[in-house]
Amino acid sequence: MSGVAQGIAHAGPYDVLVLGEVLVEIQAGTALRGAVDGTGARISYSGDALNAAAAAVAAGARTALLAVVGDDELSEPLLHRAAGLGIDIAHVRRAPRPNGAYLLSADTEDDRAFIYWRTGSAGSTLSRAHVESWHDLLTGTPALITSGITGALSPSSCEAVLAAAEAVHRAGGHLSYDPNFRSRLTGRTEARELLARIAPCTGLLKTSCPADALALVGTDDPAEAAARYRRLGARAVAVTAGPGRLLLHDGTGARYLPVPANPAPVDATGAGDCFTGTATARLALGDTLADAVAYGVAAASLSVSGRGGTGHVPAFADTAALARMRAGPE
Repeated sequence: MSGVAQGIAHAGPYDVLVLGEVLVEIQAGTALRGAVDGTGARISYSGDALNAAAAAVAAGARTALLAVVGDDELSEPLLHRAAGLGIDIAHVRRAPRPNGAYLLSADTEDDRAFIYWRTGSAGSTLSRAHVESWHDLLTGTPALITSGITGALSPSSCEAVLAAAEAVHRAGGHLSYDPNFRSRLTGRTEARELLARIAPCTGLLKTSCPADALALVGTDDPAEAAARYRRLGARAVAVTAGPGRLLLHDGTGARYLPVPANPAPVDATGAGDCFTGTATARLALGDTLADAVAYGVAAASLSVSGRGGTGHVPAFADTAALARMRAGPE
């Protein structure tokens, strides 16, 4: 099915599946370079999969998490947090490994630095075998969300992302994909290879410019980046293009959409994931691409009111109200 332009027909027990990594989030009380002995920190739970899944639930979608979590002491609190956000964790797998973690400081800018501990994590054991165990879910879902971060965790994770994307695509479902290039996690060559293979399966590709676009498609021009992603096979492309605007290319042309300003931003962590989760949920529930993207940018703007990836997951009533207030396309 084409899916993207006119919404996606429902099938199966879930509206949205999210394949990826869940992380322990440690928020420092100061900028990381200023952290000294005795600096306070706050533990929470995040990761792009958890952030996107939480946003999809808030947008009204029945959502399940497809992930591998560990067996350390933080595993149960992590799963409790996911369930508390309304995410179905029945299909989460376990591995005798620690969970991945990352350290950050609250920041409202988009050039934040993070310190990750991922090597040998439970999340990095995601594999094609896991995807095969989820086959019936994947082939029956209207929509799947995954990312380049998940694909970069390990060779087996890369295989899992591709296998899941291809299964959903062959079954006529929709894939939302965020390349989310991280130079500390993968090289440009590897990220470009994954993008080239997964783009033809992708209904909505969400990306950033210049960060992702320069690394992956060699341009810092948002419109040209969108065109290049579409030439790779993505049907629709949403490009965050600096403060206050997003470029959407739906195959008929590219246009800029304003991003509603948040009057009291706290932390931009997870805002892109919130966009993807919200937009994908609304597509799965039958909204047009234009409406789904409008809801996505509104939810992303609201999400920066909280600390961390799931610090503030906006209720859909608030998201819809802000979307209705936004100005028209430039």
